[in-house]
Amino acid sequence: MSPDKRSQSTDIIEHLSLGELNVIGRMPYSSNATFLVEISGDPSMRAIYKPGRGERGLWDFPEGLFMREVAAYELAVALGWDIVPPTVYRREGPLGEGSLQLFIDADFEQHYFSLFERTELHAQFKKFAVFDMIANNADRKSGHLLIDASDHIWGIDQGLCFHSHPKLRTVVWEFAGEQIPEELLENLSAKKKNCMQSLADFLIPEEFAAFEARIARVLKTRRFPVPDPDMRCYPWPLI
Repeated sequence: MSPDKRSQSTDIIEHLSLGELNVIGRMPYSSNATFLVEISGDPSMRAIYKPGRGERGLWDFPEGLFMREVAAYELAVALGWDIVPPTVYRREGPLGEGSLQLFIDADFEQHYFSLFERTELHAQFKKFAVFDMIANNADRKSGHLLIDASDHIWGIDQGLCFHSHPKLRTVVWEFAGEQIPEELLENLSAKKKNCMQSLADFLIPEEFAAFEARIARVLKTRRFPVPDPDMRCYPWPLI
């Protein structure tokens, strides 16, 4: 990341962390309570607020999914991959503690299935495939990959990540069985220590051990996985 981008990211994180939140409205089609908010300041900015009290309980994930949203951002930062919008933990908010993520002004008519036709975007999708492998993303829907005006792909809705049991559910299977690009493997190997440190305060011991094992497996196999017919490998709904 260039110095200018690092400075800009730091400013955004500070704004997300300290700015006053004003709820604009609830986001549609979300299983948990998710709100679009405006953050006061000069300039003001918009963000997605996910309060813990708005989460619906799941049998396989503990409460506090909003902290996994923050962890996913921290993992992306540790990798040096600008793929998850800046995301912070807010202890206080209109509905209590939760995560706050920079709102991406994207083309919401587009999603992974429509964008995959553009081969120039495949390198970005491969990066997400590796990210989801090590994060053990259990809910990578097509609509969770957004494209902005600069053709940059952003990944959102990473609350169902980092489980200790294998739960990869994704729509990104077009690269199944292919070799992972060498530059992604080299980056993951070089940043492994950073990745471990970034999640040390977010995961319980068994999740942390499984995370480390997933990184080791990716570096050993060096290939994108193939869907297991005996497991639920696709999210629902797909978009």
